[in-house]
Amino acid sequence: MFEARRFKNRTEAGARLARQLGAYSGRADAIVLALPRGGVPVGFAIAKALGIPLDVLLVRKLGVPGSEECAMGAVASGGLCVMQPDILKHLDISMEVVEATVQRKLQELAEREKLYRASRPAPQLTGRVAIIVDDGLATGSTMLAALHAARQAKAARLVVAVPVAASEGMRQIESQADEAVFLMTPEPFYAVGVWYDDFRQTGDDEVVGLLDKAAKLQAQRKLRDHARHL
Repeated sequence: MFEARRFKNRTEAGARLARQLGAYSGRADAIVLALPRGGVPVGFAIAKALGIPLDVLLVRKLGVPGSEECAMGAVASGGLCVMQPDILKHLDISMEVVEATVQRKLQELAEREKLYRASRPAPQLTGRVAIIVDDGLATGSTMLAALHAARQAKAARLVVAVPVAASEGMRQIESQADEAVFLMTPEPFYAVGVWYDDFRQTGDDEVVGLLDKAAKLQAQRKLRDHARHL
């Protein structure tokens, strides 16, 4: 069921995902929402292949103090917060620490949103198909927050598209999304970066550049559609 070979890079991973998402090609109600930063090159490849818009859904992982790679939860734009109660209990993390971490991450989200969108408004999701994309999924905390945020924004259908996922995280997301596409669920999982030949960090400049390019491609599509109907 799942493709076994590693990904060359995020762009190739997105192209492979796009082949599984053909049902949404050219749909006026569909939009790709990429999770910055690593999800944006994946999302750009999907949006370009399907001929639909690309935007970002800003989510921040809440790392355990002293062990930031371990997620105790995540926050999304608009102040939405999703926690992992089992991790909080197991590590005996106080609510004061949680609240301080949440506030710091929400401030980071606001700054990133301003940087990535510039003058572009956030997309309206009411009644739309939201294809939510990241470059990989471990615990699922970040994607879970993204799903809740999109549901809160009244998206009609939530589709998760991720190249590689840990089986536990995959099961959690499958229970919350309307549709989930995973190309690989390797065991043992190790980490997302293990399954890419090139997993260099995606920079802010690359995110901004891809969003600008996607906006121009979408504008060109609209002009072509308008010309055809004249």
